[in-house]
Amino acid sequence: MVDVYDSHEQSERVKGWLRENGGAIVMGLVLAFGGLFGFKQVQLWQDSKAQQASAEYEIMIELLSEERLDDAVDNFEVLRTEFPNSAYTTLAALYMARARVNSDQVDLAISLLEKALPDAEPAPLKVIIHERLARLHLDQGDLAAALSSINNAGSETGFESRFEELRGDIFRAEGDDAMALAAYERALELSDSGVGYRPLLEMKITELAGNLDSPAGAES
Repeated sequence: MVDVYDSHEQSERVKGWLRENGGAIVMGLVLAFGGLFGFKQVQLWQDSKAQQASAEYEIMIELLSEERLDDAVDNFEVLRTEFPNSAYTTLAALYMARARVNSDQVDLAISLLEKALPDAEPAPLKVIIHERLARLHLDQGDLAAALSSINNAGSETGFESRFEELRGDIFRAEGDDAMALAAYERALELSDSGVGYRPLLEMKITELAGNLDSPAGAES
């Protein structure tokens, strides 16, 4: 009888607890399943947005490959306005900037990259934009802006050698061959063997070392 009584008592306690808390349980289940459903909907929405961004990006790249820059601008504007935080938009900005440079529209390329920078995702693409901006500013003779682009990159991970080479180019443009040589040598040390720009770095180092060893270099 004790076992039966205990089972009956436990059953009554469970029933009482359910009467008191059943509403909360039901509401919790509703919220849980609603949240799960909502999460699935968000996922579907995000997948759909990613597909749309991918489609606009692919069309833009195809148009650029056909040298239809004016037509590609429309697709880029869709990406920029409707998908500002998409990696496709950042990649599109890099390609569009290159197309502007190839069309001798360097100022437009710089403006485009500067506008893309705040929303650039993921982080490594933001570093690439800083590097591209530094090179464009350097080509334009704006050495202060070039150096600022490097210093404000926040990270140089994966680009340590390229950034040192850029510093060397800036020092060289300023006429400081000794600082330029030191930067090029650091860039060479940081570069991986077999990378395509090592021979160019070695040429820069050889040329500057020769200049500094020559009597004219010593006098300067």
